[in-house]
Amino acid sequence: MPTGRVIASHSNLYEVQAEGAVYRCRPRGRFKLEGARVLAGDLVTFRETDAGEGYIEAIEPRRTELKRPPVANVDQAVVVFTLRQPARNYPLVDRFLVLAESQGLAVTLCLNKCDLLSEEEVAEAVRHYGRAGYAVIPTSAKRSMNIDVLRQALAGKVTVLAGQSGVGKSTLLNQVVPGAELVTGELSRKVQRGIHTTRHVRLLATGGGLVADTPGFTHVELDDMPLRDLAGYFPEFHKYEGKCRFAGCLHDQEPDCAVKEAVAAGAIDPERHQHYLDFLAEAREAEKHRF
Repeated sequence: MPTGRVIASHSNLYEVQAEGAVYRCRPRGRFKLEGARVLAGDLVTFRETDAGEGYIEAIEPRRTELKRPPVANVDQAVVVFTLRQPARNYPLVDRFLVLAESQGLAVTLCLNKCDLLSEEEVAEAVRHYGRAGYAVIPTSAKRSMNIDVLRQALAGKVTVLAGQSGVGKSTLLNQVVPGAELVTGELSRKVQRGIHTTRHVRLLATGGGLVADTPGFTHVELDDMPLRDLAGYFPEFHKYEGKCRFAGCLHDQEPDCAVKEAVAAGAIDPERHQHYLDFLAEAREAEKHRF
């Protein structure tokens, strides 16, 4: 039986690409009984039934898996965010960064809609995440700013492009992937949120790689995040590992904490540390209900 990659998911129907052709496949009924779920990006074995159609028989082991957005076997994440339309939402950005770090993905940030921002605002955002160790690509889909830089970052890799609804992911992809013709939406004036124009995950070919166009999100749950793993998903904490007084320090209420000292000294951004503490509190609460 042939093996292919799932390049799009539509409810219980999947597009599987294999040897230059695309097959419309459904999973076998036993998948539901086993609690298995097919994701865009999955490598699957399938059986062709009619011309261009078939059934997915097996899912190969995944290298990586994200629940929000639901996609598998990606190499990197490009997190798109804005400071205006919709408004700056660093807590939401940091939630997705934690999820990407937990899967061992390389991460790049893309600050879109720079045509709405001053040079100082762009520089502040680049510094904010640069201090945490992340590269930030400032873009403007409206002005085609740094589209080539973004295209180069996607080349040769399987990438998930993710971000809050309304930040302009589909508009960026229409420029990065010629002929994509993705539907774009306007920002809701009433609530200043993006309208969900992408309903399903789809992998698009670009520069020898694949990029996943994903639905936007307004919240990301971290309720299944292991409490003691969380600090490891903040790269700026790594250099202080082993320097706290107590082994297994959570960088919260403990005395002589090297991370908290770094925050006080300005070496770690206090807003990022506060987001870590907020996520830690959520993880503690979730852990109480898990046992």
